[in-house]
Amino acid sequence: MTNNTTSDGTLKWLVLAGELAVVNLALGCIEYYYWLTSHDTPPHFKRLMVLMSLVYAFCGAQNKYNIHSRFVRFDQLVRSLFVTLFWFTIISVIMLWVFRWPLFTVQFMLPFYLSIWIAVAVYRWALRQVIKRYRSRGGNSMRVAFVGDIKIAKSLYEFMKMPYTGYQLKGYFAESPYEGYPESDYLGKPSDVPQMIEKGELSLHEMYCCLPASQNPLIREILKACEGNLIRYNHIPPSFNYQRHNMAFEQQEGVPVLHFHYEPLSFLGNRIVKRTFDLVFSTIFLLTVFPIVLLVFGTAIKLSSPGPIFFKQKRSGLKGKEFWCLKFRSMKVNADSDKVQATKNDPRKTKIGELMRKTSVDELPQFINVWLGDMSVVGPRPHMVAHTEQYSELIGNYMVRHFAKPGVTGWAQVTGYRGETKELWQMQGRVERDIWYIEHWSFLLDISIIIRTVTNAIRGEQNAY
Repeated sequence: MTNNTTSDGTLKWLVLAGELAVVNLALGCIEYYYWLTSHDTPPHFKRLMVLMSLVYAFCGAQNKYNIHSRFVRFDQLVRSLFVTLFWFTIISVIMLWVFRWPLFTVQFMLPFYLSIWIAVAVYRWALRQVIKRYRSRGGNSMRVAFVGDIKIAKSLYEFMKMPYTGYQLKGYFAESPYEGYPESDYLGKPSDVPQMIEKGELSLHEMYCCLPASQNPLIREILKACEGNLIRYNHIPPSFNYQRHNMAFEQQEGVPVLHFHYEPLSFLGNRIVKRTFDLVFSTIFLLTVFPIVLLVFGTAIKLSSPGPIFFKQKRSGLKGKEFWCLKFRSMKVNADSDKVQATKNDPRKTKIGELMRKTSVDELPQFINVWLGDMSVVGPRPHMVAHTEQYSELIGNYMVRHFAKPGVTGWAQVTGYRGETKELWQMQGRVERDIWYIEHWSFLLDISIIIRTVTNAIRGEQNAY
């Protein structure tokens, strides 16, 4: 059995070769422009092409997320593109300055770097579409099968059925067929797997095992059969609770340890990036837009009903610590504000409050909380203390959302889980998305959430009330 990892590796180098061609094409355009203006060839141009190619090859080879990867998100691809081009720009500029290249001027280098950023981005996007189409037609395929309880890996199983992923999903082995899955997917009992592999009746590139630890002898047999026939073996922990969690694996004194809720913001460098962005963003907003918003809506609030301009409420923050969350007051002063959520036709809301809630203007004073460090621009929305006490009893992993600072906006809010939570499943959906955000944080993910939030605010949200 030949494993298909080789073709994936070939794809990686083909992608890099294409990007090197794009870089040299941009250099060729600079050479042509120089020739048009001076009727001569730029000095040391061939050396420059070699130097730029080497620098880009070095930066491109460091990519963690590649456009040919089967399991990769859009924000990861964007981050990979940005990191590659950023370091290519920095390193190449330093080297051009050190070697004192004669054409190291804004007139020539600015168009070059702009064209590189645009051309490589377009190239990667186009090639990603080509690779998906190629895989949809059967190219670069990976034959896989599952053994054990596939219900714990349902999302992965369904993903592999998508033609563009390039997987040829043969089916699953279980003690009996599972209801809701095609009969043709059922391949037999788990105990049949080792013998079928050894006899060559099961031609695979990868095997995904979902068997419990109680079946260790059979797992060892399957693993031995896979390794003896060059089939990559992957083990999925047999617990439904493992789903939707980002985990890290490491050896501690020879013992394998699986860390749950492995969040990027546990690293100091990432926290510094996020806090720096929060400070810059909130400072600019508070010094420019906010004074105008305060003047307009502050006046309207005072005219609409008696009471303060700001509404102040205790909410749960990072690690469950309580803080005073600020909002523009959108309701008449009432005794239930700390216990009862706003509803669609809530009689407590003022007319200007209705407008502020629909456009999310009432949340803008929370940038003061961001500047003070109690909140972040993006994160899980802070809940009332009473709701934290209530839902932490009803939802097992509810408190996990407090591993990060609460945000003015969040992943749950831009993916349909905003507004009143009338039923428990609505809060469970919000918590799942909050945890997903914490475990998959990236700077570019924050930027995409901010853009979607602004877009939704302009368009007006159905669940904003």
